[in-house]
Amino acid sequence: MLSRVQLDERVNALSRVNLFADLGTAALENLSDITEKQVISKGKKIYSIGEDCKFMFIVIKGMVKICRKSEDGREVIKSIISPYSVFGESGLYEEKSRLDSAVALESGVQILAINIANFREYMRSDWNLTYNIVKFLGQRKSMAEKRFESVVLNDARTRIIDFLKDNANKLGTQIGFEMLIKHSLTQQDIANFTGTSRQTVTSVLNDLKKSNQIYFKRKSILIRDMETLS
Repeated sequence: MLSRVQLDERVNALSRVNLFADLGTAALENLSDITEKQVISKGKKIYSIGEDCKFMFIVIKGMVKICRKSEDGREVIKSIISPYSVFGESGLYEEKSRLDSAVALESGVQILAINIANFREYMRSDWNLTYNIVKFLGQRKSMAEKRFESVVLNDARTRIIDFLKDNANKLGTQIGFEMLIKHSLTQQDIANFTGTSRQTVTSVLNDLKKSNQIYFKRKSILIRDMETLS
């Protein structure tokens, strides 16, 4: 049984997730009752390839990468999950075992775990939630198709710049015309996500810095002007 403080904390977190944004307080409280809060250390796996798809997750603090190994042993990052986003939802559409791994990108990542069987049972009583799930799965499919097209059609520089813009839209703080992104990604992480090499990422970032389009440090990137970044 959750305390009032714990319940209010989880209701607040769930209300900031697009999937649940239009649900009422009573519905969010009911959902909170079937969540389990977990704190994950940097580099620790939340789940691994081959594990049963028993839970879906919501990030409430920190970042998580969804990844797997290529045939030649390289890490391929399929997606990067930012706060108030859902991941590990494949069990909702009858996937039995994990096809990828989820790894905490920084210390003290906080997540809410939701048992999928309990969640599916709750969906039967809330049409708004069921409708949101259908939209959510459609959006995920669209994003996957867009990502595939980017890898096939765009050169490395364009993929890296698109990555910067996408993360600015998700995580950035607007400061006048500039956009500040605070993150926990290494240049190798960016390479693994964009299907490039670390050397290419370094070269593109340095070139953008030289042309005064960005400024970057280890845990932050400042984009001078989103409209002209190219």
